[in-house]
Amino acid sequence: MSVQYTREVDVLVLGGGIGGLQAAVDLADRDLHVLVVERDTSIGGRMIALSKVFPTLDCASCITTPKMAEAAHHDMIDILTYTELESVERADGSFRCQLRRKPRFVDEKDCIGCRLCEYACPILLPNEFEGGEGARKAIYIPHSNAYPQCALLDIDNCIYCGQCIKACPTDAVHFAQEAEEIEVRAGAVVLATGYELTPMEPVRRYGAGKLPNVISPLLMERLIAPHGPYGKVLRPSDGKIPDSIAYVQCAGSRDASMGVPYCSRVCCMYAIKQAILVSGALPLVDVTIYYMDIRAFGKGFETFYQEAKAMGIQFVCGKVASISEDAEHNPIIRVERKEEGGEVCEDTHDLVVLSQGMVPAWKPADKVAVSENSYGFIEVPEEKIAPTATKLDGVFVAGTAAGPKDIVDTIVEAGAAAAQASAYLESSGWLQKTAAKRSYRTPEAASTEVG
Repeated sequence: MSVQYTREVDVLVLGGGIGGLQAAVDLADRDLHVLVVERDTSIGGRMIALSKVFPTLDCASCITTPKMAEAAHHDMIDILTYTELESVERADGSFRCQLRRKPRFVDEKDCIGCRLCEYACPILLPNEFEGGEGARKAIYIPHSNAYPQCALLDIDNCIYCGQCIKACPTDAVHFAQEAEEIEVRAGAVVLATGYELTPMEPVRRYGAGKLPNVISPLLMERLIAPHGPYGKVLRPSDGKIPDSIAYVQCAGSRDASMGVPYCSRVCCMYAIKQAILVSGALPLVDVTIYYMDIRAFGKGFETFYQEAKAMGIQFVCGKVASISEDAEHNPIIRVERKEEGGEVCEDTHDLVVLSQGMVPAWKPADKVAVSENSYGFIEVPEEKIAPTATKLDGVFVAGTAAGPKDIVDTIVEAGAAAAQASAYLESSGWLQKTAAKRSYRTPEAASTEVG
């Protein structure tokens, strides 16, 4: 393990998605020192991978990248990516947070993002950012909008040929780089840890992970995106442009037998959004959405739904029982159609998208002394009075870490978490105690060797 260092900040924000970034910027604009800790290799979260947002169809990157840049260049915000939170303990009126920064095997201070190492690398691997479609190298920058624009070496798939070292103009590649243990003292903590899609295992009956043309909604986002892996919508098995696309709603959710009995709130709307976008990209495509209930509860959502129907997108009320495929890998949906008296039908499509719901991306477990609700999200004991306050005084939650919600509600809640954290720092006396040493320090300036 490499040399450890300690530092002090006003607020530690765990999570660098749109919720965490919004909370960090709001706090920093109050002249509070903020440390954003992101476990992924770049900030931006799930939103940076989306094509557009509903119901306005605004560009997702056009919303996210300015917020990423604002946080990255704010004098009162420091960002640590590729870093895991190990523990949070209350001590002397503050929080002692133990972090572990994983090695990139590339020095962030020296890397200039030129990608020459990437071009020189001979290894090709599936690109996780593109849902496994497309390719990346063993040393790579995660995506074009990534921050930091610093390469990452996939050491498990590296063949140690040394081509990246030879190509690097700043000698930034270091095969011997080690993890860093970091201790942070913070006055408050904001948890904005985001979500994952419902697990694949409960949706095996729909062919998830088995049938090549049954895909996740996040992969469909990348296929629709103009900067996606192909620049157009192609089905994975053979690169064919699909003539018929189906969406299966409530895939893995609203079903106690699958372990996710709740509604995730956003699935109907993102399916309608994708259906509208793909209809624009492929004017001759037939799009069908199989649903149990359409839940269009937000501002402009019902109008959005009606516009989709007016465009010719088919909505079939029925429960999908299973999905199989024919000899040409065309998915066959077996569905009980409610509108036809419960008749069981089999419909064949070229491509099927499973509208998976949300589950927590991060479990506090023994890391932070906050409680979980019955669905595994971080519990907010007094939601109507203090919508972001957890049971641990001084620890706040924002966005989908507390439950399923859309982007707008996540941003609003992040602002609320920032306001509550700021008020807590004032009431707890933290600001008064740290007034004498509130000049901003970089990790290097704040670091002190341990042992």
